[in-house]
Amino acid sequence: MTMKAIRYHAYGPPEVIELQDVGKPTAGAGDVLIRVRAASVNPGDWHLLSGSPYIFRAMAGLTRPKSHGLGADLAGEVEAVGKDVTAFQPGDEVYGCAPGAFAEYVTVPEGGPVARKPAGLTFEQAAAVPTSALTALQALRDKGRLKAGQKVLVNGASGGRKVVITV
Repeated sequence: MTMKAIRYHAYGPPEVIELQDVGKPTAGAGDVLIRVRAASVNPGDWHLLSGSPYIFRAMAGLTRPKSHGLGADLAGEVEAVGKDVTAFQPGDEVYGCAPGAFAEYVTVPEGGPVARKPAGLTFEQAAAVPTSALTALQALRDKGRLKAGQKVLVNGASGGRKVVITV
């Protein structure tokens, strides 16, 4: 069985991206097969596509990409689970990260970066969360060393609003 997926086989501008028919993944014993309903683009996708800065090529392939899928952040529905999976079942709405998320389907290990989608979020909203939320968490908690009860003023965050975050 095949599916549609965004692929690239050379570093470069967006023109190197192709929509291709590829094999649909299957859930291994400990995997969750997700039907992708939404995926978001973040700076990491551009770095992988362009191969820039060159340090990315040390991980992704020196002269051309080792992996041909793009995308990481996604939201979707669990289509199938492996025989050892207990945390998810078909029909669950989830969001998280998976290599090659610009595709109709991806697999993620049960303990991987995937969680149930909050009911109040659309698939599109949930797909925009993983990288941005992790980046904000690392900045506030790890670099800013915020502790419980402290507040921080975010002035101009994307929407130009003043937001107070209580940790």
